[in-house]
Amino acid sequence: MNDSDGGGDGNGRLTRRALLGATGGAVALSTVGTAGAAGEDARGTLSGRCPDATIRPSMGHCAGASTEGCADDHPATTELRAAVADTLEDRYPDAGALLEAGFKPYFDTLDGDDDGWSHWLHPEYIGDDAVLDPERPESVLVDNDSWRSIGVMFIATRDGEPISPPPAVYEADDDGWEGPPEDDDYHEKHHPDDDHGPYHPHDDHDHHPDGDPDRCSPWHYHAGAPGRLAWWYYRTVYEGSYREGELAPPCRTPCMMHVWTVDHPEGVYAHGGPPPEYRDREPADDPGFETDSEPGEDELGWDALPDEEVPDRLPESFSLADGLGL
Repeated sequence: MNDSDGGGDGNGRLTRRALLGATGGAVALSTVGTAGAAGEDARGTLSGRCPDATIRPSMGHCAGASTEGCADDHPATTELRAAVADTLEDRYPDAGALLEAGFKPYFDTLDGDDDGWSHWLHPEYIGDDAVLDPERPESVLVDNDSWRSIGVMFIATRDGEPISPPPAVYEADDDGWEGPPEDDDYHEKHHPDDDHGPYHPHDDHDHHPDGDPDRCSPWHYHAGAPGRLAWWYYRTVYEGSYREGELAPPCRTPCMMHVWTVDHPEGVYAHGGPPPEYRDREPADDPGFETDSEPGEDELGWDALPDEEVPDRLPESFSLADGLGL
């Protein structure tokens, strides 16, 4: 971003108005000064503590990531997707079941877009040692019209902390889905030549910028302000990390990957959500909690939830300055 974008004040500093536009106006900017002090360059990146971070949404490949080897009809993909679908159907079919099971609602307002679907996060699953486990998805994706689950988002964490590299879904010669890795030696057993230590916020990425045709590992991270703030919001509100001294978001989110159980024109592992016509389903039969709203008639959002399920601070109450230390 530079002055030609209408975002500068004439002295190369990012203005409050420009930040508001970059984040869609979703985050309150009550105390923002300028990003010039943080070293924003013409590409919209922030130097200093987080050289990869950007004001606008951005994402990158995690260590060892590749979508080139992924295929929707590969046996491993069909088995993983079927396992996810079984979990959603049996245990987490809709918003009511998610609330009862301990998932925390989050309606993605930090990105400024109303995409019609939302992430619901489970602190216990984020905080355990399971990775890529269809029975313990860290996040479930919900259609806000039907209130029904439409997929999951796996988050590569152990004990709540990011791991790198995350496990591949499969290698080209795998016959099917082998299940989640069972121990910390999984990656060493499968990729003994890789030399990736513990996660570090400035660890190299884009190891396979064009993809590895022999590997399916569609993990990505977010380095843009909306994604980083979204993760910081979750940690602050639902894990109390702010009270524990975590005052700023990480330079990147943990590695994440979607598995859609509804049809998607861009595939099972697509990053963006499916168009509305692809997630058109019969509304949930019952909300599953006390509410005046109705699935299929009212959009699922904070206003539809019981008061006890709504956090004291909603995303829009946070300032960008709170999250990025500007």
